[in-house]
Amino acid sequence: MNPPKLTVVIPVYNERNSLQEIIQRVQSVPIEKEIILVDDFSSDGTRDLLRDLEKQKFKVLYHEKNMGKGAALRTGFQQATGEFVIVQDADLEYDPNDYPKLLQPILDGKADVVYGSRFSGGRSNMTSLHTLGNLFLTGMTNLLYRASITDMETCYKLFKRATIQGVRIDSNRFNFEPEITAKILKRGLRIVEVPISYSGRSFSEGKKITWRDGFSAVWTLIKYRFVE
Repeated sequence: MNPPKLTVVIPVYNERNSLQEIIQRVQSVPIEKEIILVDDFSSDGTRDLLRDLEKQKFKVLYHEKNMGKGAALRTGFQQATGEFVIVQDADLEYDPNDYPKLLQPILDGKADVVYGSRFSGGRSNMTSLHTLGNLFLTGMTNLLYRASITDMETCYKLFKRATIQGVRIDSNRFNFEPEITAKILKRGLRIVEVPISYSGRSFSEGKKITWRDGFSAVWTLIKYRFVE
């Protein structure tokens, strides 16, 4: 039996300083994989790096205007060919070495979707405000959808390709996270969490999510509780 192929979808926006490093880290994981990079109209020189990567046979997709992380993921998911699909941010907060343990619950038939939880693993450099915001949104998710997860906002979400390509994604920005979680839970799919490592970065280092995205996430969770 051939080992499963994992599609790694990397949304990219102004990540010139970390892009090559994250690509190297993803490539070093000993799993058959397809890497799809989706540039969301970067303006810092990232596109020059991506054109070089195209010459190395990476699959690179370009947005002609800035649309947001959710839109970039939607573009990437549509082009995925692997049996499984995972989201990988282009910064260095998440460790691709966690891929094998994220895959295992699905391979064992214990999960339909796997989330990497920062709150049951080792994390560093997460601000108190960021921590409280994540815990609040996760608690709200559990309350509205009768779930018991610990980290709804995690980047590391691993799906069967048929699952993620079968869900309509409306969100263009960071509210992708609550939308996809809501739709997975409403479908009765099994989410299993595994602990991951995490090293947060500051706004001065390029972190892009803000308190406004928190309000958007609250509205998204409420909306999809009652509509599809």
